[in-house]
Amino acid sequence: MWHNTRNFTPEIQMSEQPHATGIATENPTGPLPRRFLKPRYWGVWLGLGLTWLLLFLPQRWRVAIGARFGDLFYLLSRRARHAAERNIEMCFPELNAWMRHDLVRRHFHAFGAAMMAISLVWWASAPRLLSLVRFRNREHYDCALTEGKKVILLAPHFLGLEVAGLILARERHIISMYKEPRNDLVEWLMRRSRLRFGGALFERDSHLKGMIRLIRSGYPFYYLPDQNPGEAEHVFAPFFGVPTATLTALSRMARLAEAVVIPCFTRLLPRGDGYEIIFHPPLENFPSKDPLADAAQMNAAIEAGVREMPEQYMWTYKRFKQRPPGEPPLYG
Repeated sequence: MWHNTRNFTPEIQMSEQPHATGIATENPTGPLPRRFLKPRYWGVWLGLGLTWLLLFLPQRWRVAIGARFGDLFYLLSRRARHAAERNIEMCFPELNAWMRHDLVRRHFHAFGAAMMAISLVWWASAPRLLSLVRFRNREHYDCALTEGKKVILLAPHFLGLEVAGLILARERHIISMYKEPRNDLVEWLMRRSRLRFGGALFERDSHLKGMIRLIRSGYPFYYLPDQNPGEAEHVFAPFFGVPTATLTALSRMARLAEAVVIPCFTRLLPRGDGYEIIFHPPLENFPSKDPLADAAQMNAAIEAGVREMPEQYMWTYKRFKQRPPGEPPLYG
């Protein structure tokens, strides 16, 4: 059952230097900036127009078209294909070569279906989105909010994560993060879609202070931590038995905001039947005083979700690119 929480609007205290926190400050729901009408953007508008047309197709048609797009992407993108094959080889050594190949192909089908869902994320109405979504174990999330707890949703890179973030923002203002695209028109449209139901959006490299303040004021944080940390603080924790560079920000934010961490995964349902948003119990005894133990617990929670729907994790991402000192690269 959907709860009407549209009146939940904790104030965002913008600092004197808003860009220092990385929060999106330009109003994405305002009129289209005139600069986006220049010829340099016409090719982007053509692609966006084709994506918009997908909105008028039945969901099952979009999924079928997406599977064919996934086949094409598999054939044309050697880099993505190699990354997926190598990731699955490392994470599922118990599978034989044929089973790994089958999993890779199913992943690209699911990847294509997720790409076709961009039209929903960017333009679909709230009733249209709601008609495509169901929940599992939602009580873990609802009980935490009802009890007044601060909540961080652990939302790793499953292919349906954009839909879940939008649906949850429809109910209650949330915080999320994004990586700034290279094209500023795409960035403007992306922020417009993600913020059209309210909430706050931070750039990926933002300082934690602004996010902590909003979590404490009542915003759930939809957090995607399973990415290469680069220069950010990290440890090497096991993920599918492979030492993996893992951000330590989750335990730090949970401690500073006094928040519970609830795993939240999104599954594309078979035959184009929509999406399932799955909640798991809050992580126990988290955070601890040991960053490595916390990172390992987070990775174990993500791994459990991946094993439930292995074809729907973002295998084209080079998750193991960053290696411990002295170890050779894993992607050749």
